[in-house]
Amino acid sequence: MEIFLMVLIFLVLIGISNIINRFLPFIPVPLIQIALGIGAAYIRGFHHVPLNPELFMVLFIAPLLFNDGKLTPRSELWKLRSNILLLALGLVFATVLIAGPFIHWLIPTIPLSAAFALAAILSPTDAVAVGSLSGRVKLPGKIMHLLEGEALMNDASGLVAFNFAIAATVTGYFSLTKAIGSFFVIAIGGIVVGALLGFLVIWFRMLLRRLGMEDVTLHMLIIILTPFIIYLIAEEFHLSGILAVVAAGVTHAVERDRMRSASIKLRVVSDSTWSVILFTLNGLVFILLGHEIPGVVNQIWSDPAYNNGQVLGYILLITAVLILLRFIWVWASTNRQFKSSLLTALSGVRGALTLAAAFSIPLTLADHRPFPERSLMLFICAGVILLTLVIASVLLPLLTREKPVNTAAVIDREKEARLHMLQAGIRTVREEMTDENREEAVQLIYAYTKRLQQSQITDKSDMREFWEATITVRKIGLTAERTVTETWLKEHKASARVAEQFLSSLNKVEMLLTSRYKFRLLTKNLWRNLKRLLKKNESKEMPMSPDHPDWEMYKALKLEAIRAAIHEIQTVKPAQRQEVLQAVIADYRAMEHFLQNDRVWSRRKQKLSSERRELELKAIQSERNEIQSMFEHGDIDRALASHLRMDVNYREANLYESQALVEDEGH
Repeated sequence: MEIFLMVLIFLVLIGISNIINRFLPFIPVPLIQIALGIGAAYIRGFHHVPLNPELFMVLFIAPLLFNDGKLTPRSELWKLRSNILLLALGLVFATVLIAGPFIHWLIPTIPLSAAFALAAILSPTDAVAVGSLSGRVKLPGKIMHLLEGEALMNDASGLVAFNFAIAATVTGYFSLTKAIGSFFVIAIGGIVVGALLGFLVIWFRMLLRRLGMEDVTLHMLIIILTPFIIYLIAEEFHLSGILAVVAAGVTHAVERDRMRSASIKLRVVSDSTWSVILFTLNGLVFILLGHEIPGVVNQIWSDPAYNNGQVLGYILLITAVLILLRFIWVWASTNRQFKSSLLTALSGVRGALTLAAAFSIPLTLADHRPFPERSLMLFICAGVILLTLVIASVLLPLLTREKPVNTAAVIDREKEARLHMLQAGIRTVREEMTDENREEAVQLIYAYTKRLQQSQITDKSDMREFWEATITVRKIGLTAERTVTETWLKEHKASARVAEQFLSSLNKVEMLLTSRYKFRLLTKNLWRNLKRLLKKNESKEMPMSPDHPDWEMYKALKLEAIRAAIHEIQTVKPAQRQEVLQAVIADYRAMEHFLQNDRVWSRRKQKLSSERRELELKAIQSERNEIQSMFEHGDIDRALASHLRMDVNYREANLYESQALVEDEGH
């Protein structure tokens, strides 16, 4: 039960970290999560589970690297193969050979073999930490692909070098030829086994489909289990489980490209499921990292045998050597310019993988003596991780700050982004079109096409401000509607059930207009399905329509609320733009019109059929996915992504409000 509560608290902290990032966007989410993890470690009575390196690797690193292998563009990796190998192999071994003796010279109490081990585990960059940079830092695409490719491969080389150095420290024996031979067997064997098992899983899934087993849940379960099983099998044969899951991810990417249109439903479910899984795992990695740091630090900080200032100096000097060595290697081996080499050097963030491997350092040597300076090595690893994260978070945004661009270029970029966003919605509608919903799909495609044409001919240089003002005005109207509802409830003009349903509808619309939390967007559909599951056996209310016994009361309340909203909006004319006010008032007038006319209402209800709503919601989600994809690939900045999401949220809010008049939310 204690472990369950710990996991539950960690998941809550992940959500809190994103809320904090909403108000403090200049602080990266990983640093916030590390801080929350550190804070959790000081909660009295909080259950603490020591970090198990083997469990950490299979539970967190395996699925994250498998997904990175699926998503990292293979064409870019192939183009940069020489540079990636120079970083993933050459730089790792160069770091071990140069930084190892430096650490031994700096801290003579750490034997040379142990210093080699420390340098080895500090050499690989962390794929999760590198991925966390893309949200805040606009790195050039070539550098980002180089970092991604390096992070996929250097874990294996760093861990192999680390294991041999630890073995040499424990036993006092080391063979260079054996180490080199074992490295190639472990690395190449891991790649081969991962690729073969990846293709075997693909073949098995295709066999199930040929047998008529198209169940999405079954196929999704197989995909989720794949990285864990492949990692464990590779490690069982003493091969690189890391490279095995990366190779399996690449093979699944090939299968995904070839079978893109084979199962649209599976692709949609897979993308949504993996989004939640990766979001949770990424957060847990940094929360766990922060949770372990106090224990590591206290061992050294409270030990009178160590000078705390001197120990902090060790961390600063070792980090400086790692960054300098990385800069020189990149600049000399890849012929990059000074700034590109500097960006690549500063982007070499170390992460939880380093600390997890450090925890695997044995407590004793072969002769049962304590492992020399094990606590100090753990402390240095934790310090280097935090320092590289802070350096990258502070310096990279400054070095990659874009120069001001002219207004015409901004408009063109926004038009292109909006084009891709709407095209994603159209693609989803076409993919989801069946004989049953063909009429609704054609109508929706026409609406999208019209919106697409309007977005290309519109030339509003201040479109961003237009939408922000529109949402602000819409919220003024919602406040007026809420006031009317509360007044009706106090005066007993509306029943508690009708008022509660009406307020719930307003709250949902306001949430859709203002929601910018990634966690909420990712879990919204899961929560909706959970509510339906929990209410499956409850008595269902009748749809709020002319056939409902409370319809006249609901209709009268809505009409008065609409009129109050229009009146309230009209009173703020001097402070707002005329076109914004007219646009929102027009939405309210349209709603008022079809509420007053039962025939119009009947056609509106028919238009908002379940098939149409389902199609439109899927299309809207595809638009959101496209916005996130453009943002993650650096095609749009955070401000433009936020603006495009405003547009999508506003349309979803209008859709929901229309839907709320047809069907109760809990129905």
